[in-house]
Amino acid sequence: MKHLFYLCGKSASGKDTIYEELLKDESLQLRPLVPYTTRPIRAGEMEGQEYHFTDRETLRRLEKAGKVIEERTYETVCGLWTYFTVDDGILEGDTDVIGIGTLQSYVRLRDYFGEKQVIPLYIQVDDGLRLERALKRERKPGNRRYEEMCRRFLADQADFSEENLRRAGIGRRFQNDENRSICIAEIAAYIRSYQAEG
Repeated sequence: MKHLFYLCGKSASGKDTIYEELLKDESLQLRPLVPYTTRPIRAGEMEGQEYHFTDRETLRRLEKAGKVIEERTYETVCGLWTYFTVDDGILEGDTDVIGIGTLQSYVRLRDYFGEKQVIPLYIQVDDGLRLERALKRERKPGNRRYEEMCRRFLADQADFSEENLRRAGIGRRFQNDENRSICIAEIAAYIRSYQAEG
């Protein structure tokens, strides 16, 4: 494995869009790290693309086999949902990988693979703008999960506190307030700097 570039940031910071744009950039030659989840598949999602959709029994079996690197369980208005990363061979080979997740998952992946291999890409956005973006997303037909939106917003304030960012060794931040294309270009240049070093 060369590098695992790991996008993290609070909800509605634009991580998913940035992730998709970086994957589309053929010059970066990035492969996706596909996490696992016990939550139900949503409209428009595909198995093996955003997530590997599974159940608690499979999670327990993978844990017993020592394959689960990290996991997070959330009590949502829809029940308990677990998100987890499995050492399923995705990081083998010579191609750089890009993943997306929480600060906690970044720390566990870094501890598992080493800080020279796992590079954080922290996306930062003004909290007011994040809340506006989250509300706009939830107003779309089929969403309307306002309680979950509020839960995630408040949880992120604690999860991504300055103290937690310092503890995780997050120094470099990429601002995604108004001009996403500038943010993406800065991240792509940062990734290329690591790729140039080998």
